[in-house]
Amino acid sequence: MTPQHSHYIQFEHIYKTFDRPVLVDINFHVDAGETLAIIGRSGVGKSVSLGHIMGFLKPDSGRIHVAYTDMTEEREAEWRRIRKKVTMVFQSGALFDSLTVAENILFSLELREDYNESNKEDVVTGLLQMVDLLDYRDVYPADLSTGHKRAVAIARALAAQPECILYDEPTTMVDPIMSDHVGNLMLRLKTQLRLTSVVVTHDLDLMRKVADRVVFLFEGHAIYFGPVSELENCPHPHIQEFLAMDRV
Repeated sequence: MTPQHSHYIQFEHIYKTFDRPVLVDINFHVDAGETLAIIGRSGVGKSVSLGHIMGFLKPDSGRIHVAYTDMTEEREAEWRRIRKKVTMVFQSGALFDSLTVAENILFSLELREDYNESNKEDVVTGLLQMVDLLDYRDVYPADLSTGHKRAVAIARALAAQPECILYDEPTTMVDPIMSDHVGNLMLRLKTQLRLTSVVVTHDLDLMRKVADRVVFLFEGHAIYFGPVSELENCPHPHIQEFLAMDRV
């Protein structure tokens, strides 16, 4: 398909109100192969932004492009096509408790049209090796740590061979060692597979490790959009306070 739009994902003047304004005139973009971090305090619209990228939510006004396509007014059938390209790793992991780690990944594999029944074990093994969980293939989710559940969820997302992965707070409630592991995994997927990604996070260490650009949300507004390397120089007092609290 010839790209209809220059950016892989773009928000153009997006507004969304629930009981109060959550997104107010939001503008940002993500190019193919790039990682964008969306940061800010709780309740500022970070996860709401992901919901719009997946088509779970519709903007009150403005335009959204996903996978080079203007999706603002598209129906669910077109969103289902886009979701084969753009997948999401939920904060909970959203694994099937009754399936082993390998069976969870296999479930996602079988949704692929090019899926080859004969090599399913090889594909599952390869994905588990990629996320360093080969020893856990027969374990059930209830026996996994939060961090390992996130890694399994990433492997399951990769089974669908997406172009883009959205991560919702991938290092929340994870110990520092596992947090570092998840961050390294995300960086590896970006460099080896050249996946486009958007990560919602409070974790500035993760942001600095994996992101090229960052959107900083505050009271519904994007008060910064630009390179991660220049965030420190942004004069906005809330950003400086946020960075100072992180250093403490």
